[in-house]
Amino acid sequence: MASGSAKAVYTAIVANSVITVAKFTAFGFTGSGAMLSEGIHSTADVMNQLLLALGIHKAKKNPDEDHPYGYGRDAFVWAMISAVGIFFLGCGVTLYHGVSGLMHPHSVTGVSIAIGVLIFSFVVESYTLWIAVVAVRSSAKDANMTFQAYMKDGSDPMAVAVLLEDAAAVIGVLIALAAIGLMWITGNPIFDSIGSIIIGLLLGCVAVFLVVKNRSALIGRTINPAARDKVLNVLASDPVVEGVHDVKATVMSTDTFRFKAEVDFDGAEVARRWLADQDLERILAEVSGSSNDLHRFLVGYGEHIIEALGDEIDRIEGKIRATVPQAKHVDLEAD
Repeated sequence: MASGSAKAVYTAIVANSVITVAKFTAFGFTGSGAMLSEGIHSTADVMNQLLLALGIHKAKKNPDEDHPYGYGRDAFVWAMISAVGIFFLGCGVTLYHGVSGLMHPHSVTGVSIAIGVLIFSFVVESYTLWIAVVAVRSSAKDANMTFQAYMKDGSDPMAVAVLLEDAAAVIGVLIALAAIGLMWITGNPIFDSIGSIIIGLLLGCVAVFLVVKNRSALIGRTINPAARDKVLNVLASDPVVEGVHDVKATVMSTDTFRFKAEVDFDGAEVARRWLADQDLERILAEVSGSSNDLHRFLVGYGEHIIEALGDEIDRIEGKIRATVPQAKHVDLEAD
């Protein structure tokens, strides 16, 4: 698991825990619907980020008999659960409270307290957002992808989830400030409820995006084209490879993938490479005696070539892993 995404998750947990307490305290003094929505928002963020942290821990488990390729995709499972939590707890509860406020408006007091807490939240949330942006940029650079492309198709859902949650939190704070400000200026509590509804819709958009992204990873998303091309270039440049077919490359975890392909090997080149290490004079002497000697040699030669092909496959797979460390599982089949 990328250390940058882990740092982003743990930083967000600490920051949002502090902010949650501050927002609910402000709600207790003010009775603001937008303030309650922000408190619910931060509570959902903390719970969801705890799920992401659990996913990071689970994904580190070593392979075993039941899961020979490891538990890397467990991160996607917990990220999916987190996204569902954002939708139902963050979006659902916030929308419900906002609509209730529209139907039954109530006055809000202690506006200065709410504004002070929101400004504090904005500063802290901006810091956690910056940490998440740095983590995503680093992951995108490692994957040879643009920032925007990694947000959409990158293999690490953790940093992306934290970034989107923190971005929604920063925007949500601004919405809450605007709603409370308009309510204070106009004296109309409807703006407070409208702020809650907008925040709820914002969380819903974030949740849907994360659900779609993690669903794609769970059902076996292909790797990014840059990594695929690196592996194919290794194969194309190898002297024993004539062609590559039926390529399947899927994400296995946030930082590893599986590459499988059928390869046409150059049998003559494999034979030449094997013969280069043999004593040809000795072989000629062995097969010059009789047809039985020739038969025995050819049978043995077939065995040697099969072993040589296996050695070449192992060599190429090792070369791929050295060139593209994310290619943890490489399966080349002779076509």
